[in-house]
Amino acid sequence: MPLTIADLFAQMPGAFIPEKAQGLNAVLQFNFTGAEAGNWNVEIKNGTIKVEKGIHASPSLTISADSADCLKLFNRELDPMQAFMQGKLKVQGDMGLAMKMMQFFKMN
Repeated sequence: MPLTIADLFAQMPGAFIPEKAQGLNAVLQFNFTGAEAGNWNVEIKNGTIKVEKGIHASPSLTISADSADCLKLFNRELDPMQAFMQGKLKVQGDMGLAMKMMQFFKMN
């Protein structure tokens, strides 16, 4: 059964590495188009994580992408920098956070 966006966000708390995010207070907003269109936000605060469906009022970083491309990123089938350069991944806000974001999670 292929991974869905809902699966990905449901698994996020279990993949979170709290010690990598100590002292970080940030909200990551994800906006998806395509087959699994929708919005999710991830709040990282003092080594804790909260994942919710919907739009956060004041995100630190907003990432917009087609849901299929997002799944390819997390499955390591698409390089994040290449996706950004090709316009498949749009990032607004704290670019430093965008560059560090993946280190907060265990990847397959």
